[in-house]
Amino acid sequence: MPKIRVLHIIKSLGRGGAETLLQETLLFHDKELFEFHCVYFLPWKNQMVKGIENYGGIVKLIPAKNNIAIIFSVFKIIKYIKDNKIDLIHCHLPWAGFAGRLVYLIRKIPLIYTEHNIQERYHGITRFINRITFKFQTKVIAVSSDVANSIKKNIKPNLPVVIIPNGINTEYFSRDLLMRESKRAELNITGDTVLIGTIAVFRFQKRLCEWVSLFKKIHEQFPEVRGCIIGDGVMKKDIMEHVKKLNMEKYIFFPGLQSNVLPWLSSFDIFVMTSQFEGLPIALLEAMSSECAVVSTDAGGIKEVVRNGKDGFLEKTNEWEKLINPIVYLMQNKKEIETYGKQARVRVSQSFSIIQMVNEIELQYQSLLCK
Repeated sequence: MPKIRVLHIIKSLGRGGAETLLQETLLFHDKELFEFHCVYFLPWKNQMVKGIENYGGIVKLIPAKNNIAIIFSVFKIIKYIKDNKIDLIHCHLPWAGFAGRLVYLIRKIPLIYTEHNIQERYHGITRFINRITFKFQTKVIAVSSDVANSIKKNIKPNLPVVIIPNGINTEYFSRDLLMRESKRAELNITGDTVLIGTIAVFRFQKRLCEWVSLFKKIHEQFPEVRGCIIGDGVMKKDIMEHVKKLNMEKYIFFPGLQSNVLPWLSSFDIFVMTSQFEGLPIALLEAMSSECAVVSTDAGGIKEVVRNGKDGFLEKTNEWEKLINPIVYLMQNKKEIETYGKQARVRVSQSFSIIQMVNEIELQYQSLLCK
């Protein structure tokens, strides 16, 4: 029986949540039944390419300088589809989705689109194009109930919207004490020093300047605490200027983009997110699986993962300043950091396993091709 050839289309393969999932899911897909291809467009965002190829994916770069150029790449995508006998397309994020829908109009190949964010947070032009093109696909996967409800409210689609929450490899993302000891020694952090961290793309939705301001207040009460922000992005200059303004250069580490975040997560004690909006962040799931105590705003799908007071602590998105309260509680009761970290891992292991996610996606693939 020939394999089902699936083509993922995505704007870039940098280390974002959707991009990371492309790599991680490949490890668990049924390779006897499926063959996976991936087309991306931004050559300077390629951190996940090697991992995808190592896990058996076939990667094709179709260079495009901007969003409009992605749309004009449609006929190159169609040629790739013909040459490789693709059976099904799976698009991720809006502009790749727009290109995929044009392909669908021309070739009528079954198309699944995964929506990772709520419609209200997209640029007006993106929302408009999304609304008028949404019907030109076969099925939609929403990563959370919040995302699904936003689609139904803003687009009122006439096609199925299935909720499949993001999942992670909980076997891999498990706290490694040797990695923890090594990384903290590298950072010159003593054993009992609390390290507060986060992982994020440096863009406005993550509110990393606010994260730095929050850390400053914690540092004023607990001078021994240290911070770490992993990532990079367009707001790096603004964030670094804010760090300098608050005199936090000596107390917050900025290691940049990291292809392997497990040693960092193993070294963190508390994982803090100040996001204004989210879909269902992979970094949060990875942190919880790695036994970090979580303190976060309740943005998007976060509130579907973290049960306040049980698996971590949540505050309203527009009340991010109140995140200081649970952090202070954990700093004053350090044994609770370990307790909440273990509870966080249980939560992710039981409800957000990547194996469960992959099985549900494969069922969707098969349901489309069996019609």
